[in-house]
Amino acid sequence: MQTISKEKLEMLRKRYPAGTKVCLDTMEGEHQMESGLKGTVTYVDDIGQILVQWENGSSLSLIPGVDRFHKISSPEKKTVQDHSRDPVRKKEEPSR
Repeated sequence: MQTISKEKLEMLRKRYPAGTKVCLDTMEGEHQMESGLKGTVTYVDDIGQILVQWENGSSLSLIPGVDRFHKISSPEKKTVQDHSRDPVRKKEEPSR
């Protein structure tokens, strides 16, 4: 089993959070995984493998340093709307 430093693991998890889109260049030993195949990161496991749900239905993991791939996009961040200044909303009276 390969080992990975805590720092490198944290860097991978920040770079490839769940929802990140990736594109495969080459995957070692997996001929059915064609160059250009796209997928969505599910998570990075404790040994630094990037688990991906691929558009062909596969869920093979990427191994940084072995497989070649590139990031297409980061997951969209959800925005929280602030309605505190919304003129239509009325302040509620305190309960007793």
